[in-house]
Amino acid sequence: MKPLPSLCLIALLLICKANPAWGKMARPNILFFLADDCSYLDLDLYGGPAKTPHINKLAKSGMTFNRCYQAAAMCSPTRHCLYTGLYPVRSGAYPNHARAYENVRSIAHYLSESGYRVALAGKTHIEPKTVFPFEYLKEFADPIDQDVKEVNGWRYPQIYKLLKESTGPGKPTCLFLCSNEPHGPYTKGDPTPYRDVSLSPQQLEHHRDSYAKYLAEITYFDGQVGEVMRMLDSLNLRENTLVFVASEQGSSYPFGKWTCYEVGVASGLVVSWPGEIKPDSKTDAIVEYVDVVPTMLEAAGAEVPESLDGRSFLPVLKGTENRHKKYAYSLQTTIGVNGVKQAYGIRSVVNERYRLVLNLFPENKFSIPSSRRLLEETSQMGEREKQFAHRYTKRPAVELFDVLEDPYCQKNLAGEPRLANQRKILTHALEQWMLSQNDQGRSTELAAEQRQAEWKQVQYRQRDREKARSKAE
Repeated sequence: MKPLPSLCLIALLLICKANPAWGKMARPNILFFLADDCSYLDLDLYGGPAKTPHINKLAKSGMTFNRCYQAAAMCSPTRHCLYTGLYPVRSGAYPNHARAYENVRSIAHYLSESGYRVALAGKTHIEPKTVFPFEYLKEFADPIDQDVKEVNGWRYPQIYKLLKESTGPGKPTCLFLCSNEPHGPYTKGDPTPYRDVSLSPQQLEHHRDSYAKYLAEITYFDGQVGEVMRMLDSLNLRENTLVFVASEQGSSYPFGKWTCYEVGVASGLVVSWPGEIKPDSKTDAIVEYVDVVPTMLEAAGAEVPESLDGRSFLPVLKGTENRHKKYAYSLQTTIGVNGVKQAYGIRSVVNERYRLVLNLFPENKFSIPSSRRLLEETSQMGEREKQFAHRYTKRPAVELFDVLEDPYCQKNLAGEPRLANQRKILTHALEQWMLSQNDQGRSTELAAEQRQAEWKQVQYRQRDREKARSKAE
């Protein structure tokens, strides 16, 4: 006599409980590629000059996001936010060279508790390690080209080994692949094809040579993506792997990194998952880096903590939703940036069309090494170049931009009467966000040094001792 269906189901559940791997076979591997200081509008995919055939191929197989944002305009708080699902002030990691509060948990906790192997290869820039218990691989952030030695045909043998060990049933892997490219100095790739490309509004003519080298490094990063994708193909892992490629914040050219203008905090994002995401699809849904953790957890079938600031955009990936958020929020903290001379905190919010920027210390100059260098470089140039530098280093308290018409945020519309209501709505949204994060604005900025990594604290203690000794003398 055939067993009853209910008895069959009970038997299957008992088998899965006895052998957990049976219940995990369908869970995807997850790969997240992260560039370093890359303006998304420089990518071929978004109409820029940098050739990225491997990223373009992934876009053809998946979804391209036109409105992805990070919560900070520099590396360390961006990465803390990406891995924790918390905005920077709430996690404690809001200045550069930051550290999160000790009680914060990250994707490394959540997915490992769900049976995943969670690893990070390449650049870290996160602290403390108790908050980020990844398996760390010293690959993918190459010092210089010639330092990379192939092993069995692969430039990244540790990554290949890890992926190979993920081929068995019930062995899903989440791997973050964090390049150093195209962060300066620009030393990798071939700049020759980019010598005569049109400059973007971020550059002046004297940036042409470095811009070509920077674009070459974007293409180098694309090659890194391509190599790991070939590993997936060779191991027959591609069909069950969810792949993200993100460009991080903007480049260090003016009005990018260190600012909350659109090109400073917007990110290119491509996501591919065969059979789950419609090929060659595009979306204008507003998503944030803070949403990546809950998205990964939902895709992995893991519990999504209610305490996270982010929200899963898996429905957008699967095509059941075409909108995600009404606003995206960003900040910039200059205290803690190497060589900074004055506080210049920034808060910003963007909706479907407009970006509001609040400069918290408009009485100060935006004075970091790159801005001071720009002033010096343009001092003997024409009026256009001098105005370019002045606009970068001295800004009004409030700025408003139409990011659809003006993605490089060159025309401040804050004084336009027709946009008064839009400004009011965005100001209220930004104030509510800051309130939810216990962000006190200027006072939070002035306390930023306290939230930096321990090695920075050692430097500050030494500085304070020297000041005290000098005063005593």
